[in-house]
Amino acid sequence: MEELKSLLEKYLNKELLSMVISGSRGVTDIIKIRIRPVLLKEELRFQAELLRGTKAFHENLKKEEAIDRISEWMRDSFRQLQLDSTAGTASVLVSKKGKITIKEKARSTGVKGPELAHNKKKRYLLEEGRPIDFLVDLGVMTAEGRVVRARYDKFRQINRFLEFIEDVLPALPEEREIRILDFGCGKSYLTFAMYYYLKVCRGLDIRITGLDLKEDVIRQCSALAKKYGYEKLEFLKGDIAGYQGEEQVDMVVTLHACDTATDYALFKAVKWNAKVILSVPCCQHELNRQISSEQFAPVFKYGLLKERIAALVTDGLRAELLEQQGYDTQILEFIDMEHTPKNILIRAVKRTGEGRTDCQAYESCTQGLHVRPTLERLLASEHLPSEAYKQRRQNQPGKKGAAG
Repeated sequence: MEELKSLLEKYLNKELLSMVISGSRGVTDIIKIRIRPVLLKEELRFQAELLRGTKAFHENLKKEEAIDRISEWMRDSFRQLQLDSTAGTASVLVSKKGKITIKEKARSTGVKGPELAHNKKKRYLLEEGRPIDFLVDLGVMTAEGRVVRARYDKFRQINRFLEFIEDVLPALPEEREIRILDFGCGKSYLTFAMYYYLKVCRGLDIRITGLDLKEDVIRQCSALAKKYGYEKLEFLKGDIAGYQGEEQVDMVVTLHACDTATDYALFKAVKWNAKVILSVPCCQHELNRQISSEQFAPVFKYGLLKERIAALVTDGLRAELLEQQGYDTQILEFIDMEHTPKNILIRAVKRTGEGRTDCQAYESCTQGLHVRPTLERLLASEHLPSEAYKQRRQNQPGKKGAAG
């Protein structure tokens, strides 16, 4: 820990822009810790924001206290630390065996120092005031680095997405290229943001492919990637179900893939044994056509309520199926409902060991609601959770060809 303490001694000063500690080892209920310098009664302190669930708790520490607490957190509870300062950037990774790797990079250009006021506006991973090429070209920022007022929701969405990416970095490989696929990339705001943050800001060895059906979008995004010199970012025309040619994929991202396209993306991710899956579903129509229940008939007779319940059930069953395939799965709020109705994110991280074989609760739920999700059918041939599950499927009509 002495090398870490020397790093903290160097960067814990008023020029610190941000520090984020993440990648919980599961021994604490703290999800993430953010640290920034503040002035309290004209004295420099370091405010630690500890995120527990949906609540944040704050501690104001002297420099020596901060060094000791951070060292303790990294030794016992977390795998990753990322700091940004006017002098440079640094990352700290702790392996499963406890080995600490520190990477440090000096800045070649000057950066404005932090605002040290105790109460200030939220700090984003991609900060306002620093022009970022792809955000300028995509109309989110001005050439001076100011966020366009009409696009501020998009700016918040991009940063929220990067926070999810940051949290799962400890699950990705450290010693080789990280392979990422983005299904249904669209205009690729988030694809470019992901590449910029991981490659440019964090210095990771990554290769990303964005896939979409719109030829004009692919052409435009490819031109922008070439313009920025993003050598390991490519865009291809194609659909999710028919995509081939990969043997090893570390992270699969699928944002707003409509209806069952999300299921095909999740199926591909499971087949590749992807370490991380990030999915924001969209337009879940399939179960809305299937779902029925005598007990819920007084509710389901209202079309709007039935549609919303069916969408929530769809995502809940997807998450449960991923759990059965060996993933620790969470359903998270992607962005506030006031900004977009497509606000649910499924985050799945591959755990060590096998998936769950007990699917009695899942079967009871699907039978009770008279639904059969596409993801269930796609997983049938080679990723089946239980023999009872297989027998039930064999007794259902239309089984052949369901796996696509």
